[in-house]
Amino acid sequence: MKLEHSFEVPASPERTLTTLLDAERVVPCMPGATLTEVVDATTWKATMAVKLGPVGMQFLVDVRMLERDDERHSVRLGVSGRDTRGKGGAEGTVDSVLSPVGTGTRVDMVTDLRFSGQVAQLGRPGVVQDVSNKLVDQFAGCIKAQLSESPEEAAAAMVEAQKPLSGFSLAIAALASAVKRLFGRGSDRNEGGSA
Repeated sequence: MKLEHSFEVPASPERTLTTLLDAERVVPCMPGATLTEVVDATTWKATMAVKLGPVGMQFLVDVRMLERDDERHSVRLGVSGRDTRGKGGAEGTVDSVLSPVGTGTRVDMVTDLRFSGQVAQLGRPGVVQDVSNKLVDQFAGCIKAQLSESPEEAAAAMVEAQKPLSGFSLAIAALASAVKRLFGRGSDRNEGGSA
């Protein structure tokens, strides 16, 4: 399953790439994630808590830098995660390309994911897309705050990102996105007609 996301941050591509490859800065921006070990400059380990209603799941996550091109400001990461109780997991790659935009940087990410076990049963494309949009929005907000000039903003964003993912809130977000997609075109026409 391929997922595509883009966001902009208030920093140069060089500074943004350095931040995205700094495990101690980037992992706390991933909702529910905690850095457990920096193995070396290209490999790190983390845990990720996901709450599905009353049931909490804990994932062990390994991240490896597979490719890095400083001239193109691009990086490819290999990511694998497995549920600590053996209920399945996911693995894939995340390709990021950073482009200068005005005084900041546009980050274009393409994630290619494969699910296994019980996680695969929950991984319907529409739901995964909606949930991933919410996660990337939170992640992007935290990265933007880290690259801003305000230490208070950065600290607040990291605290917010550390909250475990709630299956209920993600389901509500997914439902809201589906409703917007379903009715969005109609409301656009109505707004256009009343102007």
